[in-house]
Amino acid sequence: MSSKVTPATRAAEAAGIPFRVLEYEYDGDAEAIGLQAAEALGMDPALVFKTLVAVLDGGEMVCAAIPSPARLNLKALANAAGAKRAEMAPPAKAERATGYVVGGISPFGQKKRLRCFLDASAEAHAHIVVNGGRRGLQLLVAPADAARALGATVAALST
Repeated sequence: MSSKVTPATRAAEAAGIPFRVLEYEYDGDAEAIGLQAAEALGMDPALVFKTLVAVLDGGEMVCAAIPSPARLNLKALANAAGAKRAEMAPPAKAERATGYVVGGISPFGQKKRLRCFLDASAEAHAHIVVNGGRRGLQLLVAPADAARALGATVAALST
């Protein structure tokens, strides 16, 4: 495995939040990256959050962290962001904005810090796992610490 230091780990350290780095063997052929990560880590998929990038009707790009098995409710995201509509960002646009590749997009340490939204289900857990900024690297964090460090809005975003 390559280095455990990424812009995401540096951003979490700079924010002063406790976190633990988890590594696993990334499978580029997996149908659902977050579910594959949960299985490889031996964790409940509801604890492994995927980071999705969306575009609001005004053109603003935002990120949403939701449980891996869930689907993003774009209407709920738009409402939480104070917009009328949201749609998924094309992968290339998400990669350019965040500085990460799909499968390694973290809510932490993005090239252009996107406004972040965290699914409210995170609050039911002592810890959640979010991408660590590289395929095969995850960060175990307390949801309240993640929300504070990211300036995230916590809202019901998933179905």
